[in-house]
Amino acid sequence: MINVKVFNTGKDLPKYQTSASAGCDVCAKLDDGVYSVTIDPGEAKLIKTGMFTEIPEGYEIQIRPRSGLALKHSISIPNSPATLDADYRGEIGVILINHGKKPFEVKNGDRIAQLVLNKVEQINWIS
Repeated sequence: MINVKVFNTGKDLPKYQTSASAGCDVCAKLDDGVYSVTIDPGEAKLIKTGMFTEIPEGYEIQIRPRSGLALKHSISIPNSPATLDADYRGEIGVILINHGKKPFEVKNGDRIAQLVLNKVEQINWIS
């Protein structure tokens, strides 16, 4: 297990559903006074999480879609998997896209994506 420091302005840290889970769920943390965001069919929106991380060098966090949102509502992540590099210090945001036929409402605290920690190696390009 690797420690990742989280500066969380939200109330919930990501959670693994079981001890064998590869990804942990991350929740929406909308701006104060905003309780939901609607994503219309064909539209993509950036959803905030209220989380800022310090990932150890040599690792990345991938942001992946939740299969339940994809199956039930046709909601996905257009740049999947998105990568958070070890030196990224901004707020984690998740771009959600609605491939469905109905508007989709994201509420504050909804589980919107999964985070997966991976070890990475840089390529030594040789010509």
